[in-house]
Amino acid sequence: MQLFPHGHATHPDWRMAAGLVLAQLRAHMALPDYASAPTLGLLYITDHYGAVAQDILDHLSGELPEVTDWSGTVGIGICANNVEYFDEPALSVMLCDLPADQYRVFSGVAPLGLGFEAHTALVHADANTPDLTELVAEMAARTDTGYLFGGLASSRSRSVQFAVGGNGNIKGHGAARGVFSGGLSGVAFGPGVSLVSRVTQGCQPITANRVVTASDANLVLELDGQPALAVLLADLGVDLEHPQEALGRVRATLVGLTRATVGDAPVRTAHFGSDVVVRHIIGLDPTRKGVAIGDHVEVGTRLAFCQRNMAAAKADLVRVCAEIREELEPEELSMELATALAAPEAESAPHPARRIAGAIYVSCTGRGGNHFGGPSAELQIVRRALGDVPLVGFFAAGEIARQNLYGYTGVLTVFTDVTP
Repeated sequence: MQLFPHGHATHPDWRMAAGLVLAQLRAHMALPDYASAPTLGLLYITDHYGAVAQDILDHLSGELPEVTDWSGTVGIGICANNVEYFDEPALSVMLCDLPADQYRVFSGVAPLGLGFEAHTALVHADANTPDLTELVAEMAARTDTGYLFGGLASSRSRSVQFAVGGNGNIKGHGAARGVFSGGLSGVAFGPGVSLVSRVTQGCQPITANRVVTASDANLVLELDGQPALAVLLADLGVDLEHPQEALGRVRATLVGLTRATVGDAPVRTAHFGSDVVVRHIIGLDPTRKGVAIGDHVEVGTRLAFCQRNMAAAKADLVRVCAEIREELEPEELSMELATALAAPEAESAPHPARRIAGAIYVSCTGRGGNHFGGPSAELQIVRRALGDVPLVGFFAAGEIARQNLYGYTGVLTVFTDVTP
């Protein structure tokens, strides 16, 4: 299995950054362990480069003619191996060597054709797209596994996505030439592309799970038969007679939702699983004694109040990385391989025995290194667990995993057992 060439750089001049990235990509493609002729490029840029997105794509496409397909988006921050770039001009690229009949680039104006059997898909989306939740669920239903991974573009200016297929242009894009805004885009993968993906949560429950027994759209009216507002205030130990204190506590509180399933029991756990989606509390309704949240809630949904927690987020990220590593590493290792895989950070070069050709990490803009103790700390945790594997990604305005839109999570996906 060959590793995916990758590169990343920051510079005020995008041409300089692109030159540095191209030098890294070409250096990798000259090495025996790396793919020499990959055809799919994943491109992520920070919003500092949003206005020149087309120039960047045109330049990279011209310099790498063998790369016929491109996908990616913009983020307030982007990811690379062992480093994150926040609030600075930067780009990150990974070139994937996959069988041509095992992937398809798609977008809202060039949707996935019926002739391709999608097993799973990397999805980028514009947060301002109407009915986004339904579109994501519909896209998931079009895959064999029902599993998507990716996130919503994040930008303080123009929100862009990249989608180029085959001949340098997807039919229907017209003058867009592969850079556009709105809707969904990404890459659908066939059953011949082996992936392992995990979701890591960034919040910790502070109350027991309760069942929503009355609701009206996004307004939760009752929890376990009690007025929802009264339950919230009691759980937080505040009351509306001291509004400043109460509102301060409420603003720091979120809700974790688990959709109703037969046999579910309202039990309290120390952390959230991937079946939980976190949403903001967006208002209180003293008249109806309800709590408004950033999602529609059906009766029967389980709800737990929660808060962002640095220790819990770090522990959960370590856990999912360990799960991926243990699933991929061979059960029996020679002494040489065991020594190579156990090398300290400075020596943990990419190694075929890790069975990881490349990785994509999509994290929430509300996470990032500072939420983990310092700049790039989140990506350093991933590197310590997986080794120095090729990695790209971005910090999203919402994360996508399975058919769900998440918040305050990280979605780590690795390509494994890829045979060109």
